[in-house]
Amino acid sequence: MEALVENPRARLSVVPLKQGVPSSSQTPGQESQQPQQLPTHLENQDVSPPAKILYEILIKASPQEVEAALTATRIKPIPEIVGEVLKLLHESPQAAIKFFRWAGIAQKHAAHSWNLMVDMLGKNRMFEPMWDAIRSMKQEGVLSVATFVLVFGSYCAAGRFNEAVMTFDVMEKYGVQPDIVAVNSLLSAICREDKQTSRALEFFERIKTKIAPDADSFTILLEGWQKEGNVAKAKTTFGEMVIRVGWSPQYRDAYDAFLTTLVNGSQVDETTKFLQVMKGKNCLPGLKFFSSAIDILVKKKDSAHAALLWDIMVGSGLAPNLIMYNAMIGLLCNNNDIDNAFRFLDEMVFYGAFPDSLSYNMIFQCLIKNKRVREAGRFFFEMIKNEWPPTHTNCAAAISMFYDRDDPEMAIEVWEYMIKNCIQPLEESANELLIGLSKMDRLTETKRIMETILDMRINIHESTMEKLKTAFYRKGKSAHDTYDSLERKWKSS
Repeated sequence: MEALVENPRARLSVVPLKQGVPSSSQTPGQESQQPQQLPTHLENQDVSPPAKILYEILIKASPQEVEAALTATRIKPIPEIVGEVLKLLHESPQAAIKFFRWAGIAQKHAAHSWNLMVDMLGKNRMFEPMWDAIRSMKQEGVLSVATFVLVFGSYCAAGRFNEAVMTFDVMEKYGVQPDIVAVNSLLSAICREDKQTSRALEFFERIKTKIAPDADSFTILLEGWQKEGNVAKAKTTFGEMVIRVGWSPQYRDAYDAFLTTLVNGSQVDETTKFLQVMKGKNCLPGLKFFSSAIDILVKKKDSAHAALLWDIMVGSGLAPNLIMYNAMIGLLCNNNDIDNAFRFLDEMVFYGAFPDSLSYNMIFQCLIKNKRVREAGRFFFEMIKNEWPPTHTNCAAAISMFYDRDDPEMAIEVWEYMIKNCIQPLEESANELLIGLSKMDRLTETKRIMETILDMRINIHESTMEKLKTAFYRKGKSAHDTYDSLERKWKSS
């Protein structure tokens, strides 16, 4: 706590520059005439020529030469240039301190420049110089809530949460009245770090009797509970929010966080109850929540609850997008609920979402997996009519299924479509085609298509050749000779 109590020595302390900084072998004038390239991570930044010159001096000059070299440039350190240079030096705090002192000799720093300095020192965990800067800011009359917000963030990022809270507690001693913006900023800084929402709640419970929380306060906590998956705490916080600030469509982020926590916690029935209440208050969440909730339920393979939330969503007038439709179609197909998958495909256009290749291929794959031969055949033609061709993997699986279910004509139809429309790669489908034909003892056709496949330089697997050999050899000497001829051509190719 001692570091946070006001110190009469109100000036920005200067930390000695690190040893080993190379001295410039050029005079300041020469240096500005032959500037070096900015570091790679700064090359794409829009840096003014004066800021670039000052920055190059600061990173090249020795500690003994730097102030003289800066002065020799005759560049006036106006606030805009000071801000640019400090941003460039964000990871070089010793050089930034040197520059800041030098620039402050010519004119007083603007509040923005001071805040950049405080932020830079805090992020580099130079907390003593940071407080020296804050004390100087108090003397200059430029301290504000924004300054303390930066300090909250630096302390919390460093895992020093107690000091962040102490900083809030001493704001008044520095002449800055803590308000709800400061409260929410500290809550947010704490909750940004992993598994710290309970710590934020401790501060919230203590301060809420002095500074009344607003909807943002509760939103921050609810988003923290969402990140941690704490359903019980989320319910308690949400209940208090409703009592303190009531209902409003403007609190949508809070509602999204709370409901998403429930869905993640497998409390979808509870979610639907809250949704009904929210509907009555005209406070239903937006598409963001429903999209997130459906994604969660897709991962859980929970199509029943996903459909329930879907009906609430469309019933409230929200129009799902293509991504959401594909997520639902994929979930239904994975659960082999092909009839409902078709229903979603058919209704998409009424909500302005038009099916794409993924929509069609998921359903086609499901039809193949469930051996629904006639529907798969009809759907194949629908796909190509709508110019959404099946993937090469689905084509291979379809060819295999059509042969297994005694529909060789449809298998050939798929193969010929692949050839005509260059559905690549062809290897898997070609092998399935040959295996299927041989199983049906259509050896003349097998021979003709195999020769075409070899002429096309498509690889025929060794395992496929073994199956063809078995099929040909059991048909007698003539078929035996036919296979041997094909095998020689296969080996030579």
